[in-house]
Amino acid sequence: MDIRNIAIIAHVDHGKTTLVDQLLRQSGAFRENQQVAERALDRNDLERERGITILAKCTSVVWQGTRINIVDTPGHADFGGEVERILNMVDGAIVLVDAAEGPLPQTKFVVGKALARGLKPIVVVNKVDRQDARPDEVHNEVFDLFAALGATDEQLDFPMLYASGRQGWADATLDGPKRDLSALFDLVLRHVPAPALDKDAPFAMVATILDYDNFLGRVLTGRVEQGRARVNMPLKVLRGDGSVIETGRLTKLLSFRGLERVPVEEAEAGDIIAIAGLAEGTVPDTIASPEQALPLPAIPVDPPTLSMTFRINDGPLGGREGKKVTSRQIRDRLYREAEGNVAIKVKDSEEAEAFEVAGRGELQLGVLIETMRREGFELTIGRPRVILRRDEATGERLEPFEEVLIDVDEQYAGVVVEKMSLRKGELRDMRPSGAGKTRLTFLIPSRGLIGYHGEFLTDTRGTGIMNRLFAGYMPWKGTIEGRRNGALISNADGEAVHYALFYLQERGVLFVNPGDKVYVGMMIGENSRAEDLEVNPIKEKKLTNIRAAGKDDAMLLTPPRRMSLEQAIAYVDDDELVEVTPSAIRLRKRFLDPHERKRAERRAEEAA
Repeated sequence: MDIRNIAIIAHVDHGKTTLVDQLLRQSGAFRENQQVAERALDRNDLERERGITILAKCTSVVWQGTRINIVDTPGHADFGGEVERILNMVDGAIVLVDAAEGPLPQTKFVVGKALARGLKPIVVVNKVDRQDARPDEVHNEVFDLFAALGATDEQLDFPMLYASGRQGWADATLDGPKRDLSALFDLVLRHVPAPALDKDAPFAMVATILDYDNFLGRVLTGRVEQGRARVNMPLKVLRGDGSVIETGRLTKLLSFRGLERVPVEEAEAGDIIAIAGLAEGTVPDTIASPEQALPLPAIPVDPPTLSMTFRINDGPLGGREGKKVTSRQIRDRLYREAEGNVAIKVKDSEEAEAFEVAGRGELQLGVLIETMRREGFELTIGRPRVILRRDEATGERLEPFEEVLIDVDEQYAGVVVEKMSLRKGELRDMRPSGAGKTRLTFLIPSRGLIGYHGEFLTDTRGTGIMNRLFAGYMPWKGTIEGRRNGALISNADGEAVHYALFYLQERGVLFVNPGDKVYVGMMIGENSRAEDLEVNPIKEKKLTNIRAAGKDDAMLLTPPRRMSLEQAIAYVDDDELVEVTPSAIRLRKRFLDPHERKRAERRAEEAA
């Protein structure tokens, strides 16, 4: 059977996973009466809740006797490591662009990678049924983007379709019949080349995706680059330096059929397969037959730009809410994550029972923490820090920068420019984008964006859209002002009391409700002033014999500010931690004892 391998690449929320749903449906991958969830490929709970793709996934459909292997890729820059590896497995790409928003930073990132690999993309302008759609302008913007990214003449002559993924149609013109996706299927067969690989050479493939299956254990997915894979054949695993790290047999060979992984006896060069049964092989090792001498080339991945410290939960409530609390369990889980996710790096910290975890951004590390929390782990997390470098020639300190593209209503543009400049952002471009909106482009240090997203949504009344993309390392921009408010810190253990919280709320914003567990050193609120303030949230009312009717009725509490995991991580300062358990997210001081805190402050002042 003929094979075509394609990736679907786009910016977050431009409709990739919805389009794949329709491709599966219209190719007959589902039975007539089969019940299938919306966005069927987003199987992970976090992906469904957030409406984003986090993990790249493979599926396949058959159209007119040709098997089309489709890889659905993440659209968020933090998961760019997944996208880069995936492009090694495919011979073509469908670039999906929203008919209203046009190409956004992540579109630029993935298209740049695809063009550099020599792929000739198919452009699909999706969501043309939107009221604010402007498909012809978006077509021109895509052409300009390809040209700016150094596309060849052949790549610039890209075929284009208009589509609505939700309604399930694609056509070469806007006034086409709008019946189904057959125009897209036919274009893939015509435009994407079949894999031109040697089927008679010794078997070899590069492991591109590692995941875990409850029944099969470790499963490695990749494309067969040469030769044929057969069940029970001998295998060896080669690292990039040519060293053999494992030998074994191919006990389980799986191929993709619709949403399922199906056991097969044999697969040949060009097919995307999954292999189970290897204990050491990982991404991006070469899995090959014994006669293969050298490893296959693998794509280098952009380095991490942000790191956090993951520690055990050593607070007074540690071990009460989670099952996995020891440093050994945390260490094993983090190293397992780094094994399958090449964009994450883990190393043991100088601090006892702590680990340094480096990744692409707050969202990627936040997803890892949330996943661990749901698995029953208890952790304390330090403030995110950017990873700095030195210029080898000049010795100058360099830091990661990001290109940020912001769409806001015109009346909020001023406040956004002001806030971004306070965070050392440099306005590069400002233009009207239609419908009363302005598009702003900034270059800003990555650390300037830590904790800004919540403030940005508040400033723009929830209407602003911010997209960011790693732009490279540039000279250090100097200090950026951090949080201006101090914390309200509990000086007692117990449960918060309504009476005490009523009198504390005039001091600032509270984070706790009556009945919540508190302990010495826990942050129960934000002080309205710059300094920290120690308070007693468990103080009871002194009881007397005299009662005035209705006196306590007026003690109304303002609802507390409840932070999401990402908000909490962005909120804490260098001397603070986020305590994460399966049932709670709490903020606390690194040193719970007030005397120890003062000694640490003194040491920090002397060092400065």
